[in-house]
Amino acid sequence: MRVRSALLAAARGLYLSVVGMAGSIIIFTLAIVSIVFIPLGLGVFTTPAVIKGMRGFANMRRVHAYNWSGVHIPQPYRPLPAGSGGVIGQMEQCKALLKDPATWRDLSWLLVDATAGFFLAILPLVLVGYALWGPVLAFGVWRPIVNAGGNEWFAFIHITGQTSANLAAGLGICLGVLSLFANPALLRAHFTLAMSLLAPTDTATREKALAQRVDRLTETRHDALDTSAAELRRIERDLHDGAQARIVAMGMSLGTIEALIEKDPEQAKKLLAAARADSADALTELRDLVRGIHPPVLAERGLGDAVRALALRMPMPVEVDVELSGRAEEPVESAAYFAVSEVLTNAAKHSGAERVWLDIHHSQGMLRISVTDNGRGGASTAGGSGLVGVERRLGTFDGVLAVSSPVGGPTMVTMEIPCSLSAVPAHGR
Repeated sequence: MRVRSALLAAARGLYLSVVGMAGSIIIFTLAIVSIVFIPLGLGVFTTPAVIKGMRGFANMRRVHAYNWSGVHIPQPYRPLPAGSGGVIGQMEQCKALLKDPATWRDLSWLLVDATAGFFLAILPLVLVGYALWGPVLAFGVWRPIVNAGGNEWFAFIHITGQTSANLAAGLGICLGVLSLFANPALLRAHFTLAMSLLAPTDTATREKALAQRVDRLTETRHDALDTSAAELRRIERDLHDGAQARIVAMGMSLGTIEALIEKDPEQAKKLLAAARADSADALTELRDLVRGIHPPVLAERGLGDAVRALALRMPMPVEVDVELSGRAEEPVESAAYFAVSEVLTNAAKHSGAERVWLDIHHSQGMLRISVTDNGRGGASTAGGSGLVGVERRLGTFDGVLAVSSPVGGPTMVTMEIPCSLSAVPAHGR
């Protein structure tokens, strides 16, 4: 496992060093030249495009930092003004971008990324390279090099014969052992360095980020109110069209039975049997309605057993893996359950999947849920997709939803909800 992590860190470090060196130098140069050309008028048109490209480059590094080392780098960019078009719109965007402190932090990061960042990224590959090259020299490769007059150095060891080659092999093995522990740490150090420059540092930016968070929460609260109102209307409609209609029909049947019980007992018995069937159907519909509001298994057994029961009702096999040391608050469990239900239903209806994998675990104060299917792909949160409702439901709890669904599949829906778990085991309160 350590060997795989060390080699993976070396490969990722090579990618970061090449992309970082080339991309950082090119983008930094274009940005400076574009800013210098602003007084000439040309920079007003090129600067917004270049800075947006710089932000895209920085955001790509943010994604790699989180996916590869778990380092979260916030995006503190201020919202851009609504473009009015033409020269005025370009000038407003250019002014807003240059006034944003994050723009200048991004520029500083490009310089550091091309120097210190490059060194930290390439070092894991250097350690692995030395670990391989040392034993290769000791196996006799040093001879043709030395015989040809080569002046071979292995780190601080001058290779002149078998003894020095053996020392190089020993040093290479030591560096290889070191890389098993150091490579992931070096990669994380690279991203930590980026975080120190890209993350917000001044009070104004932090206040801006907080304001954006408040706006987001306000929006999700409004969505929650709309969703609640729609859910209430659905319940009223189901009661009116289902159980209430059956109960009314049953009352009418009982009135008819009362009138016929002496005149036509046989017909009265038939109507009584029909009324009994209507009462059973009404009771079933009421139970289904209550179960739709809050499934009993969720209240009694918790999220893990509830999603397992849900998976058993799916038309395709669903492999469920749940690791929860306790239970979240009831509203969070309910939101997570119905979000999973909607995603599984979408997979069953639209994906053409033959198998689905459901993973639920809790770590670092976050409930993480991933649903993966091997269907045809193409899912998104655009338009009238059911995933829009899931996104709004999670947003009420400051949760997020991410969808990866290339055409041809597979589809992975990831959901995260900030919450804490109680000490009560997940199978009951």
